[in-house]
Amino acid sequence: MPKQHAELPKKVRIIGGVWRSRLLDVIDLPDLRPTTDRIRETLFNWLGQDLSGLRCLDVFAGTGVLGFEAASRGAENVQLVEKNKKAYLALTHNFASLQSFPVVGTVQIAQQDGLEFLKSQSAQSYDLIFIDPPFQDQALLNQALIESSRVCDPSSGGCIYVEFPSSRSLDEIKSLLPAWDCGKYLEAGQVKACLFVGRSD
Repeated sequence: MPKQHAELPKKVRIIGGVWRSRLLDVIDLPDLRPTTDRIRETLFNWLGQDLSGLRCLDVFAGTGVLGFEAASRGAENVQLVEKNKKAYLALTHNFASLQSFPVVGTVQIAQQDGLEFLKSQSAQSYDLIFIDPPFQDQALLNQALIESSRVCDPSSGGCIYVEFPSSRSLDEIKSLLPAWDCGKYLEAGQVKACLFVGRSD
């Protein structure tokens, strides 16, 4: 949207962990919409500040701020996937700038279609998946959520985090993840966000 594009920040700040207060460059791309500080702070309050041992996947990584936040907070492995070549190159540049303070886990960055990446993954191979695709592509979000329900491991306390436009109802998003519960939910401006948790039954 033109308004969102005009208000795109030049940098975003990692808010917790080893890389706390480090800044990431944000390149000028129409579909790029970094998760705001306010939403990220809420999300990682939901998740807990220590993500030690978790296998994390940031599917439509953009700036990479969600994946880098997870790595900063001790995740065992973080995989970032970004299709756009310019955004991918910016991701690798941002990651290189963080290396003066190495994290305990591994971080991998792939230039690949996010949905195709999800389809190629084994069942229950991640503990935490971040889903935040371009808002205008409703079908992409739908398919990504369906694939994520297969790829995320509910038995390990797995979670699927999704951001979606305020024009879509929460019930509509819930219907795409029938085996998962919306444990936490927020609305902030034009954004809705939900953290789905796997059922124990």
